[in-house]
Amino acid sequence: MSTDQPPPGPPPDEDPFRKGPQEPPPPAGGQPPPGGPPPGGPPPGNPYGSPYGGGGGSPYDNAPPPPYGGGYGGGYGGTDPLAGMPPLADSGRRILARLIDWVIVAVPLLIIGIPFKIYDRVTADDDFGDAVSSFNGGGQLVFQLITIVAYVAYDTVLTARNGRTLGKKLMKLRVAMLNDGSTPPMSQSLLRAVVLWLPALICCACLWPLLLLILILVDKPYKQGLHDKAAKTVVVSVPQ
Repeated sequence: MSTDQPPPGPPPDEDPFRKGPQEPPPPAGGQPPPGGPPPGGPPPGNPYGSPYGGGGGSPYDNAPPPPYGGGYGGGYGGTDPLAGMPPLADSGRRILARLIDWVIVAVPLLIIGIPFKIYDRVTADDDFGDAVSSFNGGGQLVFQLITIVAYVAYDTVLTARNGRTLGKKLMKLRVAMLNDGSTPPMSQSLLRAVVLWLPALICCACLWPLLLLILILVDKPYKQGLHDKAAKTVVVSVPQ
């Protein structure tokens, strides 16, 4: 048996029994191991990544588009204020719808007015003061209040229900909020009806409807009368 001892000092590199643990080889292509920083520094854009799966950049990159194509009117500063909106109602059809609504309410009122003697006329011997007194007193005043309530309530309730009075339904029209196209709520429907009917029923039976019509014809781009502007509504065409 040989009694030779290994020489003193550190073991040679060739000794497989005393060599320390080997380092893992670098991945192919010279890329760093997973988890380390990418070569050349972090990627441009959002350093925290996108919480919506966009892989960097704005966190709203993959956000869904707004409804209604940006809403009725397309928003302030848009290139087309009518983007996303159904066709605006034709002025002639709006006039016909209003006349139909007027008749629908007027016929029952003519019957109701008989007990209030609304058809009694002053005689030729009565002067102007007597005529005014007759009109403003008693049953005439009560009937005028009933007329105001009837027209305002008719327009308010039906507009708040589905945006359509009977006249608008026959003419295939609808009242919609300008900002999003929804049916006007009760508060906006009431405001719209008051501005539409009250001046005409109190003092300006001819002048007020004419003024509203002129504004609808000349207003750009939404064809709004004063009642539409007050309630922030538009009238649009619908398929049925």
